[in-house]
Amino acid sequence: MSEPPVDATQPPESLVSGHDHVTLIGSNEADTVAFYRDVLGLSLVLRQPNLDRPSVTHLFFDAGDGRLVTFFVDEDRDSSEEAQDPGVGAVHHIAFEIEAAEIPEIRDRLREAGHGFSEFDRGAFHALYTRDHNGLTVELAAPVYEIPDDHRGEVLARAHALRVEEGASHVEREHVEQALSGLDLPVVETGAPRAASGTGGL
Repeated sequence: MSEPPVDATQPPESLVSGHDHVTLIGSNEADTVAFYRDVLGLSLVLRQPNLDRPSVTHLFFDAGDGRLVTFFVDEDRDSSEEAQDPGVGAVHHIAFEIEAAEIPEIRDRLREAGHGFSEFDRGAFHALYTRDHNGLTVELAAPVYEIPDDHRGEVLARAHALRVEEGASHVEREHVEQALSGLDLPVVETGAPRAASGTGGL
């Protein structure tokens, strides 16, 4: 089977105009709020019953740009920090964008809350990984270069083409820089620190 083309052009038959929210099954309200509001700093903007199952509470958190992550929580559920091993169709991890300048403060906040973390260079962004109170992997990604939102897909698609042409296994910082230059966009580094690339535990 041939690989599908990588292209930032939106298919003409696309039915969606953007990301609205992702809903996860949470444990209880107190632990969910303690991690997502008090540790990560997401605003709790709506609380109401799950309209399909009123005995369950539906919490809505704003990730900072109006896009939402929501949780179905129940006071009868206990949290478990054991690492998850999701199967096909399950959520592997969720990722939030952060500012590079905030990385030291985020490290300190996670340490103070008792959450371990690891950091890796992902080429287009610097990734800090931790786990929430239910063992779900949470990625905090700081862009390496300033990329306008309306050009993000275009820059990544061009960086992909450059890395394929070069025979690299993954997109690296220089591919993103070349993609920005090739699109006549300013090349402005965010100050994201360098880290090892690869994999590892928390």
